[in-house]
Amino acid sequence: MIGTSQPDLKNPCYNSVIKKIFRQPQLRQFRILEKDTVDEIIFRTMITRNRIMLELMARAGMRISEVLNLTPMDIDGCKLILQKPKSGRAGEIVYIPSKLQRRLGDYVRDNNIKPDEYVFPISYSTSWSMVKKSGRLVGVNLKPHDLRRHAATYASRAGTPIEIVSKVILRHADLTTTQRYLGNVGDTEAMRWIENLYG
Repeated sequence: MIGTSQPDLKNPCYNSVIKKIFRQPQLRQFRILEKDTVDEIIFRTMITRNRIMLELMARAGMRISEVLNLTPMDIDGCKLILQKPKSGRAGEIVYIPSKLQRRLGDYVRDNNIKPDEYVFPISYSTSWSMVKKSGRLVGVNLKPHDLRRHAATYASRAGTPIEIVSKVILRHADLTTTQRYLGNVGDTEAMRWIENLYG
């Protein structure tokens, strides 16, 4: 009726319990290492084997398990064929810089590694310890995946299209997974990019 007050109608689905159940998950942001820091970690690593392993993670975006499974048979110039990638897809390809390819080839030759032997015959825990120790050289709590994330972030911020970062460097099936890797842009970096573009 006109003039009578109507009770406030509320959506029964709009309550605190249901909002908690169906809220958007918070995306975890990862710490991203600066290129200078990663370069210093690699250059301060004196053992050739360790240095090449660090470079494969930081320059080619390889997972530590992929590095450990590498054999000379998997090396085809600047392409590495992954026989057991995390994705489960057979024969994934990793592209590496030519300088790194030469160092890797020299290492295989100098150590007389047979075609079907592991290039880096160490355990997962030993390789983790090596990465942590390398990070401590420059005061960084370093984990293997930090180097993979660095490879993606550095490529992205150097102007590499996101599709290349995702499909070639990280070998992700989904772009949204890649975007989580790229981290936040700080004020200093944002100003540097704007200055480079328009300064």
